Amino acid sequence: MCPLAALSIDYYNCQLLFFLKTLTVANQQVSSLPQSHKQRLKPAAAPPALAGGRVGGEVNVLLWWEPFGRPRRTADCLRRYNISGCRLSADRSRYGEAQAVLFHHRDLALHGAQGLPRGPPPRPPRQLWVWMNFESPSHSPGLRGLAGLFNWTMSYRRDSDIFVPYGYLYAPPAPRPFVLPRKTRLVAWVISNWNEEHARVRYYRQLKEHLAIDVYGARGLALAKGGLVETVSAYKFYLAFENSQHTDYITEKLWRNAFAASAVPVVLGPRRANYERFIPPDSFIHVDDFPSPRLLATYLKFLDKSKPNYRRYFAWRKKYEVHVTSFWDEHFCKVCEAVRAAGNQIKTVRNLASWFES
Repeated sequence: MCPLAALSIDYYNCQLLFFLKTLTVANQQVSSLPQSHKQRLKPAAAPPALAGGRVGGEVNVLLWWEPFGRPRRTADCLRRYNISGCRLSADRSRYGEAQAVLFHHRDLALHGAQGLPRGPPPRPPRQLWVWMNFESPSHSPGLRGLAGLFNWTMSYRRDSDIFVPYGYLYAPPAPRPFVLPRKTRLVAWVISNWNEEHARVRYYRQLKEHLAIDVYGARGLALAKGGLVETVSAYKFYLAFENSQHTDYITEKLWRNAFAASAVPVVLGPRRANYERFIPPDSFIHVDDFPSPRLLATYLKFLDKSKPNYRRYFAWRKKYEVHVTSFWDEHFCKVCEAVRAAGNQIKTVRNLASWFES
């Protein structure tokens, strides 16, 4: 008999053993969704340690570099995120009046420390320097020379001072019916940065020996005019393979490419327990659940033929909806919110590299 927990990965493994008699899936007891997730999966704008007494008033945030050197229209934080009194600017002449200055790491690595503000005038008292980075440690050069420079961190890491993930799930006031798009294809993968040394490319090469995979991007097919989400929505599964494996590094490959397209994500990134901090355990398939790519391929073929078991990967849609974070407006506005909540507390990030690379 298979366990009655019909929404668990163990149930699917048991079903597969029963029908195919060939699959040996690593047994892993999956816990139910944590209570904190049941209430709301939306991240806090700032951690409790930053809670303080500063309320009201205008907050001036200066972008020392616009990310990747691409000028963009300043976000309307009130209209888009209900964050009032937020004044964003890339005008360096306003440095002296800024409560917070944002430094994008990729541009910082490009320009070096000589690109940082230099006096006179000196750094204004109680001004916050915020280190902002949404790349993984594997793609963040120059971290070792940044000790003691910044007051706050802003990244996808949950333990950042300002936590802004690539996406999150939230419980709407009135859940809307979920309609699964018509699925006519099996597995898709969209990849632009192809590197034979990456774990994701090595795993793909093994998986494709046992399963047909449609690859889009620089090394594959061109996306249809409707774009990535419309293309992927025709597939049952999406390979949400990260370019490197690090704590909390779960990118748009899961949130937009898979969830927003209503495809079941097959993930390769941090370990399963890390994913389950953000999403229900029965919403995705982790490559680590299987002893080999061949057995994963067998399982995906099983789900392709078993509509009830496949649809169980969408049970969470009855309660939650997907928010895909908007780059970069949402990040900038979150800084205003965090500054206002911080009060008079000040700190210094003593060893940025050891924290981020941990």
